[in-house]
Amino acid sequence: MSSLLQGVNLYLIGMMGAGKTTVGHLLAKELGYGFLDTDNVIAQAAKKSINEIFAEAGEAGFRQIESDVLAQVCSYTKLTVATGGGIVLRRENWSYLHHGLIVWLDVPVDILYARLAADTTRPLLQDDDPQGKLRSLLEQRTPLYSQADLRICVNAEETPEQIAHKIIQAIPSVLKQTAVN
Repeated sequence: MSSLLQGVNLYLIGMMGAGKTTVGHLLAKELGYGFLDTDNVIAQAAKKSINEIFAEAGEAGFRQIESDVLAQVCSYTKLTVATGGGIVLRRENWSYLHHGLIVWLDVPVDILYARLAADTTRPLLQDDDPQGKLRSLLEQRTPLYSQADLRICVNAEETPEQIAHKIIQAIPSVLKQTAVN
């Protein structure tokens, strides 16, 4: 599989709680790739949590840092990259993402909410109605996520290993398509 990819990075996009980091680790291991989580890179570089960055710089400030990190990451090869859920909001980020293969982990709101209900580290969920906020964010972002090369629909019964396997099985069909175009 990695020879078919020829070193092209895999970028995992999708909502917070979709499993991008967990599945990304598994994909990287399977492909013999490195793994990177853009939120972790941002937090390490800033020496602050994502919550602290949001509090101090606002969402716009965070999104600029996120774009800067993505611009640097796309110059590397053989990486599986878990991105932040909102990375798709800035047009410039798409030019970076298109350096690789973009995989959307499409997870229904009820599953996302169940996964995130106890998570207090998500700045965009500091809301009176976190499930409503998730639904609203997903509605806003779905047209952007749908621009991915590959859409992987996730259900509650699937394990991260099964999702990673589903992605690996689907990659050749996308690569054949892009090779023809």
